[in-house]
Amino acid sequence: MSVAILGAGAFGTALAVALSANGPVTLWARDIRWGRDNPRLPGVTLPDAIRVTDDLGTAARADTLLLALPAQALGGFLADHAGLLDGRTLVSTAKGIDLSRLTGPSTLLAGACPQATIAVMTGPSFAADIARGLPTALTLACADADAGRALQHALSTPVLRLYRTADVTGAELGGALKNVIAIAAGVVIGAGLGDSARAAIVTRGFAEMTRLAARLGARPETLTGLSGLGDLTLTCTSAQSRNFRYGQALGARQPFDSTTTVEGAATARAVAALSARIRCDMPIAAMVAALAEGRVSVENASEMLMTRPLKEE
Repeated sequence: MSVAILGAGAFGTALAVALSANGPVTLWARDIRWGRDNPRLPGVTLPDAIRVTDDLGTAARADTLLLALPAQALGGFLADHAGLLDGRTLVSTAKGIDLSRLTGPSTLLAGACPQATIAVMTGPSFAADIARGLPTALTLACADADAGRALQHALSTPVLRLYRTADVTGAELGGALKNVIAIAAGVVIGAGLGDSARAAIVTRGFAEMTRLAARLGARPETLTGLSGLGDLTLTCTSAQSRNFRYGQALGARQPFDSTTTVEGAATARAVAALSARIRCDMPIAAMVAALAEGRVSVENASEMLMTRPLKEE
């Protein structure tokens, strides 16, 4: 099975490094002037088994294409290039909900490439850890059981272990929604509200994640796995998480690098709109959206959450 990765950001590059342990990998980048040392992943030199190209047509000839593109960029990419991708096996690694369509990456892929086999790779992982060869476990979600098993074996390495599920919706939502809660956890720490408050936000945030996922057809138990609880734990407790750092900056009223991709900010807005449409209560996600848009202060957001009607857990 030939493999290509579309998108040479930190995560796409890290996946290329990891998967090159299994054989040749093609890495597509819009700009390859950086050669064998990608500035988005400092300190990592690409192994010889990785072929870097800026020719999308060449990369798209691979049997399996991993789309390592930001969630909000995927729709536009597919609008321009779906013809090159249809009929292949497409694995999304994006963690977000498209703001304009209020759908996840797998739905975008299925709509644009109806003849493709669709899968999702998600779970607790930082690009730097993967690129350094540190042990990492992820979820591989595919509704086609045979294709899922083939991908699981083809994309696992001695240090990258994939667990398989058929619940694409649950795995995808876990990866998207945890970014929203990670922003909230960062706000709590940045505002100096303490670790007890962070624990409360993470726990109640997980309840929100599970509630929305179930309403959208996911199996609740999927959210207790790597793609939900596992990823939530990682991103809410580590400064390596861009979403957590963004939340910290919001909470501390400090500027944040606008060139850094923060998937959770747009996803929070998408979740707020989606939950209102289907009448699913998501107060933490709604507050993150309001904070990111500057519609409420940290103090007001905290007060509004703490003064909600008391209820059973």
